[in-house]
Amino acid sequence: MIYCVEDEKNIRELLVYTLHSTGFQAKGMENGEDFFRELGKELPELILLDIMLPGEDGYTILEKIKRMPEVRDIPVIMLTAKGSEFDKVRGLDLGADDYITKPFGMMEFISRIKAVLRRGGPRPGDELRHGPICIRVSRHEVMEHGRRVELTLKEFELLRYLIENQGIVLSRDQLLTRIWGYDFDGETRTVDVHIRTLRQKLGASGACIETVRGVGYRMGDEG
Repeated sequence: MIYCVEDEKNIRELLVYTLHSTGFQAKGMENGEDFFRELGKELPELILLDIMLPGEDGYTILEKIKRMPEVRDIPVIMLTAKGSEFDKVRGLDLGADDYITKPFGMMEFISRIKAVLRRGGPRPGDELRHGPICIRVSRHEVMEHGRRVELTLKEFELLRYLIENQGIVLSRDQLLTRIWGYDFDGETRTVDVHIRTLRQKLGASGACIETVRGVGYRMGDEG
């Protein structure tokens, strides 16, 4: 999934259409507020970020992205009508992976995206494996027997934490604290609901997540 944060509707729709027509999944957002809302639901593999946005500008959004541990390694391409060297250097210094100045051709646009995605291949320690389950952390991607599994952000974090602690029994309270935070005011049933959905999405491999009655859950042997 590629997120395109662009306030001009015509440009946003053209970019999303071009991405769809060349085989990418893409979603457009008008501003930073919409972007961070979607980010809470699903992490993209690449972010296209305009600089001149209503509310928070692209530079401010980029700075926030780079402070978020689960998001900071996702590649970012800045899109802007600003073409001065200062603007480009500022974006790159803040952590952007590339910078495309408007107007630009669609063939160049797709080529630059593919180049950034190639550069962003798996990093050392970026993959976690448990039997047929493979997690590519920075890309927020889960594969099971070669099949891509679509998970929400909390499901992804839950699966990652279980695999990182393979063989260890984790209580519901531990999972709530780790995944939802100390201030989460839900009940431990929230964990049970997410575990059930996670098992369903993982298919046969979901059986690896074992219930320890009266305590919590454990990622069992790879089998």
